[in-house]
Amino acid sequence: MKILVTGGTGFIGHALAMQLLDGGHDVHVIGRSASPSKEKCFQGIAYHQCNLAEGSIPKEPLSGTELVFHIAAKAGVGVSYGDYYTANYLGTTNLIEACNAHGIPRLIHTSTPSVVFSGESIRGGDESMPYLSSRLSPYAHSKALAEKAVLEAHSPGRFQTMALRPHLVWGEGDRHLLPQVIQRHRAKKLKIVGAGENLVDLTHIDNVCHAHACGMNALLESDEAGGKAYFIGQEEPVRLWPWLNQLFGKLGLPPLERRIPFPVAYFAGLFLEKAWGLFQPGDDPPMTRFVACQLAHDHWFSSQAAKNEIGYRPLRNMDDCLEKSLPWLSSL
Repeated sequence: MKILVTGGTGFIGHALAMQLLDGGHDVHVIGRSASPSKEKCFQGIAYHQCNLAEGSIPKEPLSGTELVFHIAAKAGVGVSYGDYYTANYLGTTNLIEACNAHGIPRLIHTSTPSVVFSGESIRGGDESMPYLSSRLSPYAHSKALAEKAVLEAHSPGRFQTMALRPHLVWGEGDRHLLPQVIQRHRAKKLKIVGAGENLVDLTHIDNVCHAHACGMNALLESDEAGGKAYFIGQEEPVRLWPWLNQLFGKLGLPPLERRIPFPVAYFAGLFLEKAWGLFQPGDDPPMTRFVACQLAHDHWFSSQAAKNEIGYRPLRNMDDCLEKSLPWLSSL
């Protein structure tokens, strides 16, 4: 089956593209770079340069495609709303239009639990939670708009759509989430925010790719499937800061002990957002109100709907995932 993966040069996109290739599919990848990174293997995968936000998607990766995995997105905690809106929302609506124009029958959108961010703790959140209403996080707000556009485009029997919401994806190949945390700890720039007892979901890349395969199978098996979003997690929320200290210990690093109260981090984030908005609007501030909430509050979700409706079960537990990922993290 011909499958298109947008954002195929990124962490999730590349891992999924390689899994699909191993499964015998004809895999095409869209990326913004003129050529894929030399660090990543694309042997057997057709690569196409394209900026989805510009609306000029090449015909070749679309013609004859039976399913699109839309993973491309602008991630981060920057304060320039327009950049996120263009990349995440307009890029998504352009892709939906291209799918309809070329008769592509299925699209699975990689979303994020941040689309329901409220600034408060979330414990066992499910899909009944409303979308966020503020622009406190340009990333989260633009991703919410994109997810809604994908689900509203669902038309059973003609164009099936689905959104998956994996939380804090990590594992081999990641150069952002945990590597940046480890780097900040080595540089003595990391502090525990708040009480340090907050429970969070982290989802290993193997489980994220498996969830995408489950979503694909569900759409292929039934013309009536789709039109919904699903939280994807490990079903093992961890206490974030003790878990990080466990990781630091395995990497031969000292435990993190320095702390900052949540209100101080939150208002520091407010100040830095304004400063960065004036002087460095294209860069990510070292702290934002959104980040302060994520680092101090509980945020974990139920995968029960994904279990019941698309057959998702985590392939690996947290202990297995940590041991599997340690060689990669140690090599950085």
